Formats: sequence, structure tokens, C-alpha cells
Amino acid sequence: MVFGQVVIGPPGSGKTTYCNGISHFLNLIGRKVAVINLDPANDSLPYECAVNIEDLVKLSDVMMQHSLGPNGGLVYCMDYLEKNIDWLEAKLKPLLKDHYLLFDFPGQVELFFLHSNAKNVIMKLIKKLNLRLAAVHLVDAHLCSDPEKYISALLLTLSTMLHMELPHINVLSKIDLIESYGKLAFNLDFYTDVQDLSYLQDKLDRDPHSAKFRKLTKELCEVVEHYGLVNFTTLDIQDKESVGNLVKLIDKTNGYIFASIDASAVEFSKIAMGAPDWDYYRVAAVQEKYMKDDENIDDD
Repeated sequence: MVFGQVVIGPPGSGKTTYCNGISHFLNLIGRKVAVINLDPANDSLPYECAVNIEDLVKLSDVMMQHSLGPNGGLVYCMDYLEKNIDWLEAKLKPLLKDHYLLFDFPGQVELFFLHSNAKNVIMKLIKKLNLRLAAVHLVDAHLCSDPEKYISALLLTLSTMLHMELPHINVLSKIDLIESYGKLAFNLDFYTDVQDLSYLQDKLDRDPHSAKFRKLTKELCEVVEHYGLVNFTTLDIQDKESVGNLVKLIDKTNGYIFASIDASAVEFSKIAMGAPDWDYYRVAAVQEKYMKDDENIDDD
């Protein structure tokens, strides 16, 4: 059984930076990680990828050959990947024995709530390779500073969750930069827990530009609240504690913490509700200490 993450989110939400940072963290706590780049527009990778979609299809070639723009080109590339799923399966099979998988997807949001190609690719891999994947949906935290943008992010997140049909974690990324956009109208918990959105509507009513869309805004907020699915956790990719908390949550979501456990349903429930037995921070700190000690020995 192989575990991993499907990393998605709008452009600029920090997906590639996340894959780079989370792969380093997981390596420090003893996991072998393989990053699979499925973004044909990402030609500047900060990490070493085990599989790169550019070996199959390049966005620049598609745009030139078919006279397509970037968005149309990405849709074509995902469609081409789906039709050549055997290529991806062959690339992944050598990694299945002992690797944790990170799938870095494009940032074009239409791929994850409108078109079915990306979803079909994921579902075929899950079925054929027996993968246990969780979707990690990144949203830039600065959207919280603008009520209209925040509501748009909620709708996008909900649509993506319903379309992808995967265990899902929504993340407000770049949380360390949120104060640079000004003071939030409410406490951060309001935005992460997606509490009573009527307070947000009251704030929008005071804006002459937004007031004329009051009825639309109210009904959109009611849709989000009706489903009751959307909430967020936060992430500062440079903070070890923040990354560790997210990894714990992902491990519960995709079932990684149950991988080596043979227990009853009751015991599984107890494990799911409780904290993991292992200490991510202690292990990472020990690994870092050993790395520093090795560097000092080399210097001597």
C-alpha cells in the first residue's frame, strides 16, 4: 500500500514551494519521498523530481503545434496524459515499494472543478496501483484580507472538493505573510473554521461597490454553509512546527498512521482521534543534529 499527496491550488498559492519544503521535511523524519511533477508549464523546479511530465509532453510544444494559449494547452496536456496513463504507471511502479509520493499538479483551477482529465488520471492511478492519496488544496492566505476574494476562495474550494472526491485538506499557505496585507477584519479562527459568514456579509454591505451584489453574496455564502465541508488549516512552510502539524493531519487523512497497524475498528477509531505516538519534531531535530555533526566532521 502506497501513500501520498495530490498537491493542487490556484497559481501562486505555493504548490511547488510546498512540494520542495515538505519533501525535505519528510526526508528528515525518515521517509523516502518521490516528487512527481505533472505541471507541464513548470520548467523551473527547485526539487529533484522522480517523474516529470515534460518527458511525455511539453506545454510550449503543444501551444506551438496546436495554436493554443496557456489554458487550452494545459487542458490538452492533461488529456494527453490521461490517454497515455500507461506511461505514468510505468514510471511510478519502481517507486511503489518504498516511496511516499507527492504529485505536483498545474495551477489552472478549471482542471479540478470543471474538466475531468486530472481527476481521471488520479482515480486510475489509485485503482491500478493501490494508492492512498489525500488532496492538499493550497489557498494563498492573503485572500482573507479581502472579503470578496475570500468568498471566491470558499466557492473554489468547495467546488474542488466535490469534484475531486478525495480525502481533502484545505490549507491557507504563506500564513507568515498575512500581516503584511493589513489587519484582518476578524480573528484568524473565523477564516480557518469558516464560521458564520453573515458577519462577512455585513462588512461587504458597508462597501458601496459590494452592496449591490448583496443578494448574490448572501446566497453564495449560504451554499458554502449548507454543505458544511470547507475549513482550513494554516501553513508556514519555513516553520518546522507548522509543517509538522500539517503532516500529522495529512497522515490521518490518507491513512498513513494506520499503515503498520493490525487492529480492530475500535482501535483504529482511538488512533484516529488521538495524537500520533511518534514525535515529528524530535525525530527531525535528531536528524538535523546528525547532519550538522557530519558536516563538522567533514570540516575537521
